[in-house]
Amino acid sequence: MPFTRPEPFTTRPTLRGTFGMSASTHWLSTAAAQAVLERGGNAFDAAVAGAFVLHVVEPHLNGPGGDMTGIFVTADRPDQPIVLMGQGPAPAGATVEHYLAEGLDLVPGSGALAAAVPAAVDAWLLLLRDHGTWELEAVLDFAIGYARDGHPMLGRVGTTIAAVAALFQTHWPTSAELWMPGGRIPAEGELVRNPAYARTLERLVEAGSAVSSRGASSRETRIDAARREWRQGFVARAMVDSVQVPHRHSSGTDHRGVLALADLAEFEAGCEAAATVEFRGHTIAKTGPWGQGPALLQTLAILSGFEDRYLDPSTELGAHTILEAQKLALADREAYYGDTDVPLACLLSEEYCAGRRALMTDWASRDFRPGTVPGREPYLPPLRTDYTPPALAGNASAAGLGVGEPTVTPAGETRGDTCHIDVVDRWGNMVSATPSGGWLQSSPAIPELGFCLGTRLQMTWLEPGTPSTLAPGKRPRTTLTPTLVLRDGHAVAALGSPGGDQQDQWQLPYLLRTIVGGYSPQQAIDAPTFHTTSMPGSFWPRTWEPGGAVVEDRLGEDVIAGLERRGHVVTRAGDWALGRLSAVVRDPETGVLQAAANPRGAQGYAAGR
Repeated sequence: MPFTRPEPFTTRPTLRGTFGMSASTHWLSTAAAQAVLERGGNAFDAAVAGAFVLHVVEPHLNGPGGDMTGIFVTADRPDQPIVLMGQGPAPAGATVEHYLAEGLDLVPGSGALAAAVPAAVDAWLLLLRDHGTWELEAVLDFAIGYARDGHPMLGRVGTTIAAVAALFQTHWPTSAELWMPGGRIPAEGELVRNPAYARTLERLVEAGSAVSSRGASSRETRIDAARREWRQGFVARAMVDSVQVPHRHSSGTDHRGVLALADLAEFEAGCEAAATVEFRGHTIAKTGPWGQGPALLQTLAILSGFEDRYLDPSTELGAHTILEAQKLALADREAYYGDTDVPLACLLSEEYCAGRRALMTDWASRDFRPGTVPGREPYLPPLRTDYTPPALAGNASAAGLGVGEPTVTPAGETRGDTCHIDVVDRWGNMVSATPSGGWLQSSPAIPELGFCLGTRLQMTWLEPGTPSTLAPGKRPRTTLTPTLVLRDGHAVAALGSPGGDQQDQWQLPYLLRTIVGGYSPQQAIDAPTFHTTSMPGSFWPRTWEPGGAVVEDRLGEDVIAGLERRGHVVTRAGDWALGRLSAVVRDPETGVLQAAANPRGAQGYAAGR
C-alpha cells in the first residue's frame, strides 16, 4: 500500500542547483553561506560564515557562549560521516555536592550554574581550520558587519526579550543594557546592533594577525591563535569574571557560577566517528550516545521490522506506530544515554530492537518502558508531571513552557530552542550542524563580550547513579542532533531541526516520507507532523506527560480522532506549528543539488545556484 500522497503545496518548491546549496533558520545566515559559495568557498567556509551570523541575528536561539554539534562528509571521503563535537563538559567546580549545598534539587534552567564550558566557537573554528579554505577574517566579515552596522530585529527576539524583561530589569541589569537599550525593547524590523560582539570577533581576527606579524604563519596557525585567544585570552577572562557576581537563577534564588579559567583552557572541540544504522537501503548517521542522536537510530531500527503501510506519518496507523516506537527509544535514551559507557551496539542490534518492537500494540502506552540490556540495570528517572521550585511556590508563571516555537518563562528557562544550518557544495562536501545554547535569556550578558553563557548543564541530573549525573569534565547529554543520510557509499542528504527533545522526532517523518514514501524534500518538510511528550524532558524542569502526543491540526480530524481512540493524550498545536526542518540534498550520479526549508513562521530559508 503506497504512502498517502500530499495535497498540492502552496509553499515554494525545492530549489535546485549545481553550484552550492544552503539552508538555515534565518535568511541572513543563508545569504551569508550562499555568498561564500558564490565566491568560491566550500561548504565548510559557508557553514562557519552562516553560523556566526546566526549568533547575531537569532540571539534568542543560540549564542557564542553555547554549544553545537555537526556531522559532515568531505568530497574525498564521501562514505565516512564525521561528527563535529562542540559540546563542552561540566566545569571542575560543577559537583553534585556543590549544587545540593546551594539548596538545589535540579540543575537550574537559567543562570551561570547551568553553564557548561562554551564550545560552539571553538568547534566552528576547528571545522574552518581543518576543512575550510578561507581566512578567518573573510569568514567572520558577515557577522562583524551585522553586529557593528546593524540588522533588522526579528519579532521573535522582541517577544523573547519581553517575556524576561522584568528579570532583566530587576536581576540582570547587564542584559537589560544590551537587549533593552534606553529601557525599551526594539520593534520588529528596527535596526539593532551589538558592537561589543563585533569587537569580540575583531579581536579574535587580530589575534591571528598578530601571529603573522611575528613571522611566517599559515592560515591554520592564524585560526589556532584565535582559538587560543577564545579559550585563554580576553574572552575567557571576561567569562570567568562574569560568573563571580551572584545573580538570579530559574530556581528563584541567587548563586555564583563555577566556570574557571582552567576549564576553558583545557577544553578543545574535536571530531569523532558517527553512530549509524541501515534503513531501507540508506545509512543514517548521528552523534554518539553522549547526545540524543542514536534515539533516532533506535526508532528506525524498531520500525524497520514493519511493512511500509505502518510507516506513513499521514495515517492513523502510521502516526500511532511511529509514536509508540519513539516512546520506546526515548525511554532507552533516559535509561542508558550519557557521556559514559553506553551499550549502543546492543541497543541498535536487530535482536534487541525486535524485542522492543514486540511490546507495541494497537493501543497507546502510558508507561515508561526502557529495555533491559544484559548486565545493565536501566536507570529510572523521576517521573514528574509537574514541578515548581520551593522558592517559586505559588508563582504559576514558573510553569507552562509551551510547545512549538521557542518560548521562555519570566524566570528565563526555555524549550524549543536552537538554530540549524545545512550546506552542500559542488564538490560534494556536505555539512549539517545545530548550534544552540547561550540564548540571550540564559544568564546575565557579559558587557565587554556582547553575549552570555549557556545552560546545557540543565540536562544533567543531581541524583546519583544516572548515565547523565552531573560530574566535572563530563558532557551533558545534549539534544542537538543533526543528521546525514548516505546511499551506496555517498552522502545524499543533510538535515536537522531546532526543537529540543522534538528535534529527532520531527526529522523521523521527513526520513520516512523521503526514503519510503517518495516525497520531495520540500513536500516532506511541509507535511503535517507530530511528536510525543511521553518521556522526561531534557530541559528544566524535566517533566513528562504519560501518553502525550502533540499534533498539527493538518494531520486531519479522522487521524487525530483515531489516535485519541487508541489512547493517545492529544494536544493540538495548530496547522503550522511543529517541525522547523531544513535540508540539502545531492545526487551523486548527476551532481545536482537541492535545498529545502521550513515555511512555518517564515523562519527557514534555502538558497542555491
